Amino acid sequence: MFETEKKIAASEAIKYVKSNIKIGLGTGSTTKFFLDSLGELIKDGTLKNITGVPTSKKTEEIAESYGIKIENNLDNIEIDFDGADEYDIYGNLIKGGGGALVREKIVAYNSKNVYIMVDESKFSEKLHNFPLPVEVIPFMEDITKNNIEKLGGKCSFRNNKKFISDNGNYIIDCKFDYTDVAYEEKIKMIPGVVEVGIFKNMATKIFEGKNNKCNVINIKKS
Repeated sequence: MFETEKKIAASEAIKYVKSNIKIGLGTGSTTKFFLDSLGELIKDGTLKNITGVPTSKKTEEIAESYGIKIENNLDNIEIDFDGADEYDIYGNLIKGGGGALVREKIVAYNSKNVYIMVDESKFSEKLHNFPLPVEVIPFMEDITKNNIEKLGGKCSFRNNKKFISDNGNYIIDCKFDYTDVAYEEKIKMIPGVVEVGIFKNMATKIFEGKNNKCNVINIKKS
């Protein structure tokens, strides 16, 4: 569903990739379309000397198959290209549906620009549709879950603890009536929490595929 819109968003975003550039490579279905297009441009010689900093092992494997040079050095990342599970009118994001939120946040934080590619279903005036992913260490994790629920949400371990992140941790999906971005700080204060899937004030452009067109939204940072 929304595959065409995802492709449209990725096709517009890739216009900002130039030769001799280091970019962040996100995780997820929309980023896969971006990587496929990037691979074609490298193959036909349109783009050269592209270095990628991947946010997951899966993305790293795809990028390497296309001949993209891989680095884990966070210096001088010009643009981070990634998707999102939800975004609001202020450009705040919910990410982590693919389970890579820790690495995604590290790369986004260390990038000069963060370009988010989405289809129209990802927009909400308030963040409330997509459960908030929280990565937690596998030690007394049930207590950590209970402490998060004290904030008023209903939480569950992704795939009943069978889903393990690339970092060896569990993902807890938390459903709130409304995911206030202030939850990021509150949840991160809970012992056992590694990272929270709220990305506040990070996106610089959002590419939204909608009605066979791409809306490019410039985000003003607060």
